[in-house]
Amino acid sequence: MNVDYTKEFKEVAEAFQLEGKIQTICPYGEGHINQTLLVTTTSKRYILQKMNTKVFTDPDHLMKNICYVTEHLSSKGIETLHVIPTKKDEPFLKLSQEECYRVYEFIESTITYQSVPDKKVFYNSGKAFGQFQNYLKEFDASLLTETIPNFHNTPKRYKDFEQALKEDKMNRAKDCQKEIEFLSQRKSTLGKVVEGLNDGSIPLRVTHNDTKLNNILMDAETLEARAIIDLDTIMPGSMIYDFGDSIRFGASTAAEDEQDLDKVHFDLSLFETYFSGYYESVRESITEKELNLLPYGAYLLTTECGMRFLTDYLSGDTYFATKYANHNLIRCRTQFKLAKEMEDALDEMLGIVQKYKN
Repeated sequence: MNVDYTKEFKEVAEAFQLEGKIQTICPYGEGHINQTLLVTTTSKRYILQKMNTKVFTDPDHLMKNICYVTEHLSSKGIETLHVIPTKKDEPFLKLSQEECYRVYEFIESTITYQSVPDKKVFYNSGKAFGQFQNYLKEFDASLLTETIPNFHNTPKRYKDFEQALKEDKMNRAKDCQKEIEFLSQRKSTLGKVVEGLNDGSIPLRVTHNDTKLNNILMDAETLEARAIIDLDTIMPGSMIYDFGDSIRFGASTAAEDEQDLDKVHFDLSLFETYFSGYYESVRESITEKELNLLPYGAYLLTTECGMRFLTDYLSGDTYFATKYANHNLIRCRTQFKLAKEMEDALDEMLGIVQKYKN
């Protein structure tokens, strides 16, 4: 049964240009970062979010990014998030640095998936994120601010991990020696994309940077993608990051926080399913180097995500929302299990890429 937050958030919701009278406000979704609520009025439904300003410290530029991108997509006739302004015509409500809220129109007749239900859905998600890349290929990336600097700078993430390990604020390093060793052994494998972006051999593109399956709204009847959501991390980057994160999330046989690692495996057939949809969309724009690095991107983003969970665990769980004491460590372990299997399957993934290329 949903908790009723109507009294607590009604005044906030009423600060926005909503149609109809507010009836209920309840928790919605399964996001880790922002607090998300469903607002039901007598006329329609909306998504109200309390933004996590500890993670996103510059909400003004974050919302500018979102407005730039959604307005660009809307101008091309692409279905996207619709930002509802406040009654003062601002894109979000800022009561204080800690109290920032935004509202989106709820996109009806859609569903999201927390895991891959079948290959059709995963194929459609690959196609959708590839199309999203294409829709933004002419967008001026210089308009966007880095909402989280160095978000996918994996070598920088490794330094953050080393610092967290050195400080060991929570005295937790003793409980994750295997994970620390796993990561330490792969330090030299983490820099290929950053190096390519720096030397220009990998194009800088506008990227989503959080391309999980549950960030696509699928049509409830056709299962075709309707809209890409969760645009907080949209900024300049590499399509290798976006592709890799989709595989990390979608080609796993288990949940991100599955405690039984025997259930956690990398599904190569799902890699092929997603790749075929993605490549269908980007084959005219992707470079040879990007194409050949897509399998590596799956390994890289999975390792990076595990490293982020481990770093947060060592630091006292300050970034990702957790439900129990070692939640981030459990998440880390699933990612490292997947990363090892991806590492072992790199040649097979490259073979799939070559098959579709030819």
